[in-house]
Amino acid sequence: MRRIIGLLVALCLVLPVSAQGGREEVAAAQGVGNMNMETTSAQEGNTLVVYFSLAGEQYGVGYIEEGNTSIIAHMISEETGSDLFEIVAANPYPTSHSELLEVSRRENSANARPEYVGDAEDWENYDTVFIGYPNWWGDMPKIVYTFLESHDFSGKTVIPFCTHGGSGLSRTERTIGNITGAEMRDGFAIAGTTAQNSRERAREEVSAWLREIGYGR
Repeated sequence: MRRIIGLLVALCLVLPVSAQGGREEVAAAQGVGNMNMETTSAQEGNTLVVYFSLAGEQYGVGYIEEGNTSIIAHMISEETGSDLFEIVAANPYPTSHSELLEVSRRENSANARPEYVGDAEDWENYDTVFIGYPNWWGDMPKIVYTFLESHDFSGKTVIPFCTHGGSGLSRTERTIGNITGAEMRDGFAIAGTTAQNSRERAREEVSAWLREIGYGR
């Protein structure tokens, strides 16, 4: 009799623990499922927006205080919570559009790699890097090549964006992919005139693109 009573008491002690354990396992499983949905979001991890942009006299917009690409870079940063790094030339580019055209022609002919000042801090900690630039002669400015070739993109996702006067991204997405060897997401191109003079429309286009590639809010 004592043995039967002992077994009953032991059983009563075990059952609540087992039931609680089952509830915890279910909750844990649900938690893991939710966690996976969140951590696989493209916005997870550290994100950096790197851009090259020029003010001064620019095609289609006259003399401007902030470069077209800079405007878009800041919109992307605001939408994604990304850090910003501006590629600033060690030898400043001319503010006259005609002079800038001549300098860019010479850089293309020489396949130059102009120097820039400073660098992105904590580079190794970024998982995703947006790369922004104006389209010059159907290509990236050579100073952007300098930046790309100076960094290790292993394990990173790269997303290009550009402002242009009618040429879009041209072949720059493929070029960036070849240089970096990184995982690429679909890039974004917007007319410089839209970025400069129609900012609400530009923001709408940026937001739509970011949502499309999984980085929008």
